Amino acid sequence: MIAIIDYGAGNLKSVERALQHLGVVCRITSTPEDILSADRVIFPGVGAAASAMETIRSRGLDAVIHEAVREKTPFLGICLGAQIVLEQSEEDGDTPCLGIIAGRARRFPDSNLKIPHMGWNDISVVRSHPLLQGVDRRAQFYFVHSFYPDPSLPDDRIAATVYGIEFTSIAGKGNVVVTQFHPEKSGPSGLRMLKNFSEWNGML
Repeated sequence: MIAIIDYGAGNLKSVERALQHLGVVCRITSTPEDILSADRVIFPGVGAAASAMETIRSRGLDAVIHEAVREKTPFLGICLGAQIVLEQSEEDGDTPCLGIIAGRARRFPDSNLKIPHMGWNDISVVRSHPLLQGVDRRAQFYFVHSFYPDPSLPDDRIAATVYGIEFTSIAGKGNVVVTQFHPEKSGPSGLRMLKNFSEWNGML
């Protein structure tokens, strides 16, 4: 079973529907026992870092997420979930986050490009990962974000995307992998990623 973490916001139903379409058993939950007993965990975030972290901490979900990661449970963060796994976010000032992956979420610099970055864009693979198995290298994915993950360690970068600047669009460390885009809204290639995650044992 895949636990989809309910923190009072987020893109929960879209992720649930995508997994159900794939025939994957899943449950939207905020219950620690459900999350810690799950075979895999997804954090599908939509919203602001400070309010998300406040809710996560008030519900004790920060400790639950850390325990699941320590237990080597495969963990997927989506959109905001790709940012709150870092140490800090520039959103809402300087928000302390979960610190699972070294780095910080940064705001796109001022430019003539529209922010948020919204719509379809491609990715350039930096290193191989089980999440990308069988995914067309020419595929595009759906983004909606004003901030992006900036891992401190080059080895934690899996794929990059260009929108004014080059930024990390997939990051990962051990049994944790995160996508800045929404695989559940990205057509067949996004579904393939979710299928890959549903079969991944957390090993590289």
